[in-house]
Amino acid sequence: MKFFSLVAAVGLATMCANVAFAADHEVRMVNKDSEGRTMQFEPAFLKIAPGDTVTFVTTNPGHNSESVEGAIPEGAEGWKGRINEEISVTFDAEGLYAYKCLPHFGMGMVGLIQVGDDTSNLEAVQGARYPGKAAARMEELLGQVTAGAN
Repeated sequence: MKFFSLVAAVGLATMCANVAFAADHEVRMVNKDSEGRTMQFEPAFLKIAPGDTVTFVTTNPGHNSESVEGAIPEGAEGWKGRINEEISVTFDAEGLYAYKCLPHFGMGMVGLIQVGDDTSNLEAVQGARYPGKAAARMEELLGQVTAGAN
């Protein structure tokens, strides 16, 4: 009986240790970022580990965060936050995740999260539809991936 208790305790400790190593990141939804650009996520690019969580915080009203259709890893789950509401998303699948603020998408309010080192869906992210200023902003963010930025 003691052996089974020991095995259960080790298993529980292992599960808790894996959860303890997951990091929490914050992305602010702002009307103006620290570089003076309007309608932005800050930071707009993150490189995180699988299992990490990102919380999108409405610093200024009128924003949301949602995944860009066709611009997340195959089999990964997208998300859609409500306007003016904080949303937390846990990223388990490796790859690139493009996201937007729906009301300000055409104004360039997009962001990019790289989970792990897998960039095999880079072409899908590049090929997604980005209206107006969002196309140029996403190109900037994708440049950080190809440059190996963190």
